[in-house]
Amino acid sequence: MHVVLAEDSVLFREGLHRLLTEDGHEVTAAVGDADSLVAAVRTQLPDLVIADVRMPPRMTDDGARVARELRAEFASLPVLLLSQHIETHQVVDLVTAGSFGYLLKDRVLRFTDFLDAVRRVAGGGSALDPAIVGALMAPVRRNDPLLDLSAREREVLALVAEGLSNTAVSVRLHMSERTVETHMRSIFQKLRLVDSQDTHRRVLAVLAYLTR
Repeated sequence: MHVVLAEDSVLFREGLHRLLTEDGHEVTAAVGDADSLVAAVRTQLPDLVIADVRMPPRMTDDGARVARELRAEFASLPVLLLSQHIETHQVVDLVTAGSFGYLLKDRVLRFTDFLDAVRRVAGGGSALDPAIVGALMAPVRRNDPLLDLSAREREVLALVAEGLSNTAVSVRLHMSERTVETHMRSIFQKLRLVDSQDTHRRVLAVLAYLTR
């Protein structure tokens, strides 16, 4: 696939470039600031954008801000954001639309997990770092329905929110797919969400709940 990469750290950017290239992808542009990212996407029309949340010119949330602007301009553009810190408020506008990922940078060092996330996001799925999912799933009020979930249901929900399929969840937790589906039905009932046979839509519904 064709990838546009935006990262202000030259060393980290070159490492990502090499990792993606060795996995068979073509990095059509590797830039170090938000403005250059916009120009590169408009010129290259990539299959995937990978961008740091914090980059010049302001070094605050420029990567996330530009990602929102690009998704408004190119609705189906897959975006994978990277960050050194857990900043859950940055994912609210993007997470429920699909073709989106948000990983902490140390996740890149787990090459297999990172490249799997790259392929999942480019394919229209989602990929959230477990630490970010954990922050999203922290109950924020006394009557939060998340408190009604069993420990196993929270475990299943966390993996689904990361973007794993029912099959992948069953392998990770050493249970049958039918058991995973049973847990998912229970989760949707307790969170008062409408169930669906479409796994992708179910994932988005869960993420929409977690980020509201």
